[in-house]
Amino acid sequence: MTSMYGLEMLTWLGMCVVVFVVVLANIGDGSGSPSASPLLAENVAECVRCIQHEIGPYSHLVACANKHSSNYMSRAGALLCIAPVTDIVKIDDFQTYIRPMYAGNAISKVRSSNIVNLLTFRQSAYEAAPKGGGDAEVSEFFVPATDLIEYVSASNESSGKVDLGSASVVVSGGRGVKSKENFEIIEALAEKLGGAVGASRAAVDSGYIANNYQVGQTGKVVSPDLYIAVGISGAIQHLSGMKDSKTIVAINKDKEAPIFQVADYGLVDDLFKAVPELTEKV
Repeated sequence: MTSMYGLEMLTWLGMCVVVFVVVLANIGDGSGSPSASPLLAENVAECVRCIQHEIGPYSHLVACANKHSSNYMSRAGALLCIAPVTDIVKIDDFQTYIRPMYAGNAISKVRSSNIVNLLTFRQSAYEAAPKGGGDAEVSEFFVPATDLIEYVSASNESSGKVDLGSASVVVSGGRGVKSKENFEIIEALAEKLGGAVGASRAAVDSGYIANNYQVGQTGKVVSPDLYIAVGISGAIQHLSGMKDSKTIVAINKDKEAPIFQVADYGLVDDLFKAVPELTEKV
């Protein structure tokens, strides 16, 4: 089998550092008819290695910080004998980066001594770049696919709902929602606001909602214009996934809940009374 990767050459943040970004991958079965690629981490890591050794060398190889890049960048680092710097939220200079630690409770400044830098950036920490035409050079080359792992299938739920990672409004429910059936009031408010549904780890662990809706250190990191936390106490691991939101609204009957310490607006009330009223009046 072979994997075909399309590569787009970019100028990194205006610093004139040339990098490559994997934008396309197809896996063939040797018959000349490529099938849909699962973008297996083993294959992407080998692609990154080939970029550096066969097309490069380059000083910086970058990707968005997410579950997929965490999977392949660590492998690429092993292949290149380089320690990646992950989840960067700010750049000081070509070799110095700012990244959060301990669920966002500490901020570290990392100085890389590597000649080659493998980097991932927290996309929610940056404003979206304006769309427009570019003149980047696009190259294609073939990389042998690994035979150590076999792609079988993937399950991709397509609910038609607003994507949590890119939504401008997020309404999240926590343990205080009390049941899967009660999450309907969270979904109703999110739909009324044109936003996405989120959840705390406690709500996910309790089976109220699927884990792909989880916001936090072990879930998704979001920074919408409006984040409404309903029945969420404000555990550290949850705050690390939403505290960069532009405006935070908390609804909780416990006035001592930690969520109020980071909220711009707080409502101490019974969520089963407040949320339906809010939904009706929006």
